[in-house]
Amino acid sequence: MKRANLIAIACGVGVMAMTGAAFAAVPLYRMFCQVTGFDGTVKRAEAAPTVQLDETVLIRFDTNVRGLPMTFRAEQVSQRVRIGETGIALFDVTNTSDAPISAKAAYNVVPERAGPYFQKLQCFCFEEQILQPGQTVKFPVQYFVAPEMATDRESRGVSEITLSYTFYPTEGFDQAANGAAASGAAG
Repeated sequence: MKRANLIAIACGVGVMAMTGAAFAAVPLYRMFCQVTGFDGTVKRAEAAPTVQLDETVLIRFDTNVRGLPMTFRAEQVSQRVRIGETGIALFDVTNTSDAPISAKAAYNVVPERAGPYFQKLQCFCFEEQILQPGQTVKFPVQYFVAPEMATDRESRGVSEITLSYTFYPTEGFDQAANGAAASGAAG
């Protein structure tokens, strides 16, 4: 009888540990990707590099919206910057509904091997954004491509980088109610 109780307790502890690991996996993976640049994830930098190379990279900007009544566009389709130079890109976001929107932007860099070297100093993607009905907001992104990219065997020769953003509803945003309000306003 003792052995059966011990096995039951061990199984219960195992199930609880696996459940906890499942909930912790996403935030831990996200943190790992942001720190290492793994899987094309952009790193957040504290300061711009002091060295600028003559070599340039074309940065393309891609904008997407998932499940929100809003428009989102880059003011410029692309920018050419020197490696190590700080660039600033501007993005316009408009809430096209008659209700407030709570949203956050996820981002990625392609090609993935450029992810560790494309770094942001300032970005709207680090925080939840709340837009009032009809409100348009201009968001800046301040970035650079780290000089180390030019000497890395894997990323040397990258001449084009695409920074892609997708705005998505944050937790608690009622997409169905907001969609009904927007369609009611249109009708």
